[in-house]
Amino acid sequence: MTRDLERLFSPRSIAVIGGGDWCAAVVAQARKAGFSGPLWRVHPRGGEGVHARLEDLPGVPDAAFVGINRRATIGAVAALAGMGAGGAVCFASGFSEAGAEDAGGGDLQARLLRAAGDMPILGPNCYGFINALDGVAIWPDQHGCRPVARGVAILTQSSNIAINLTMQARALPIACMVTCGNMAQTSQAEIASALLEDSRITAIGLHVEGFGDLRQWEGLAAKAHARGVPLVALKVGRSVQARAAAVSHTASLAGGEAGAAALLARLGIARVDSLPVFLEALKLLHVCGPLASNRLASISCSGGEAGLVADAAAARALSFPALNRRQRAALRAALGPMVALANPLDYHTYIWRDTEAMARAWGAMIDPSLALTLIIVDYPRAAISDASDWQCATDAALAVRAGTGANIAVVATLPELMPEDIARRLLAGGVVPIGGLEEALGAAEAAAGLRAPAPEPLLLPGRAGEARLVDEAAAKARLAGFGLEVPRANRGADARGLAFPVVLKGLGVAHKSEAGLVALSLASAAEVAAAAAAMPADSFLTEEMVTGGVAELLVGITRDAAHGFVLTLAAGGRQAELLDDSVSLLVPAGREAVADALQRLRMAPLLAGFRGAPGAHLPAILDAVEALQAYVLANAGRVGEIEINPLICTPGRAVAADALLREAADE
Repeated sequence: MTRDLERLFSPRSIAVIGGGDWCAAVVAQARKAGFSGPLWRVHPRGGEGVHARLEDLPGVPDAAFVGINRRATIGAVAALAGMGAGGAVCFASGFSEAGAEDAGGGDLQARLLRAAGDMPILGPNCYGFINALDGVAIWPDQHGCRPVARGVAILTQSSNIAINLTMQARALPIACMVTCGNMAQTSQAEIASALLEDSRITAIGLHVEGFGDLRQWEGLAAKAHARGVPLVALKVGRSVQARAAAVSHTASLAGGEAGAAALLARLGIARVDSLPVFLEALKLLHVCGPLASNRLASISCSGGEAGLVADAAAARALSFPALNRRQRAALRAALGPMVALANPLDYHTYIWRDTEAMARAWGAMIDPSLALTLIIVDYPRAAISDASDWQCATDAALAVRAGTGANIAVVATLPELMPEDIARRLLAGGVVPIGGLEEALGAAEAAAGLRAPAPEPLLLPGRAGEARLVDEAAAKARLAGFGLEVPRANRGADARGLAFPVVLKGLGVAHKSEAGLVALSLASAAEVAAAAAAMPADSFLTEEMVTGGVAELLVGITRDAAHGFVLTLAAGGRQAELLDDSVSLLVPAGREAVADALQRLRMAPLLAGFRGAPGAHLPAILDAVEALQAYVLANAGRVGEIEINPLICTPGRAVAADALLREAADE
């Protein structure tokens, strides 16, 4: 169901339930934020201006802060729901998030949900929210938000991180800060979707610990894209622990992290890896929106800074294209003959303090082919030096923005050398102030990488029984029925009717090579018999050996309970994990998306034909991937994982030399 959160986030009346410092702080912060409506205190002991019971209130609150113990919270939430309140923030902890310490937490959470019914609740284990657009805060602590007319929304499960983010000194206009707690009822995706109804929200940042309902996230992504509001995620939980029990290379390569990355990419949500980049990406998107490309320019008055920009960008999906003829002519006219023209550009400092000359030089770099121009300026610390000498840089940047309308960022290489007052002035003039060179490049990469969400719904993981290994012969037969090309083969140590050379395999284990259950290049029936006698196996498969391969791929699909079915493409054979060369998508993935993913592999030159060698047949590879996806789509209730390793790619074929299939019995 879709809950109406408008009354909760923009209340005309607030009830604060409980006593003590936390509840007193809620009252103080609400008034400090500018809330002027009725603000009722509720506590059993009553007292001056305090109501003993919710039923004694003179009206129905639009929003309530429930700051009492977890068991009493359930009764208060039931009373609020019965009154028709607009929603509640549940501050208490000790519900399902405390399951490891208290087995009763889950039961209490179920009772809380029943008590709430259709009334929205945030939390439990939640600080609440700050609405800086409408002057409302239901928040039991200090914060750094200021009133804004428009700005970004930030959602996080962590109340402490939320406090820290409000204290940022980067001039980011935070319109809403929402803590989600353990999301017993109202999810992060639901909250973000509700905030999209407010046209004053320019971008939404999501600090994500887990996704939950994937259909809600698909709905959020589609709605955000339709409304032109970019989403940025800081996804935590990069862990290798999930790989410990992996049976296949695919499961090891994928893990939970690959699924999360693939989900965000599929949803068109930009991903960042640190809180500073998170804030700067939101600021860049607030001012400029998504960047049209990854083509950037950089201007600095130091060769060292130009080198830092170039080096830092090398590891990112960013481009600093060579200057075109118009740029070179304009820069030469502005800077004279003694400057080596390049991008990134190191200009001479003799124009420093001449605001008009600086604006001409910086403006000469602006070009319609660029998505963003970085002007590198580190301001001196005002407390220990004279910062007035840098006024020319601020004025020149603002003049270039006013004269060209181009996307411009003034970037301090060190975050502490972008003063907040100057950042606010730049921001007011449409220039993006960014503290930190790495932060600037990370923000630009995120803003340039935004894409429309995939139109088709992803395949949900559902629930399957225990997945068991299917022997290779049966696995290949099942997959071949969906179009996968496999070698001609006989069960048993039997090469009759097959063309030599052949391969003999012992069946019954996942990793045959490590167990000594693979014999290659057997040229006669006698060699097949001898190889079988030497293998520690009771059943065998004899196959024609695939020749003429130009590359080997791993193609696998793994059920990921949190993210769907993860399709992994990687360098194959024994190098699958050694090379760490993989890309992951979610099922279903179209042929174009798969082809693009193959191009992102480091081994892509082998597939294309390296140094004059013949290339692989891309349509055959895409057919093989399509066949695996078709099998999973038809058997989603059973499949645990599939792995083809290697898929031998020749100039005319893509043949599954080995196949691993784990699935549950028929339901």
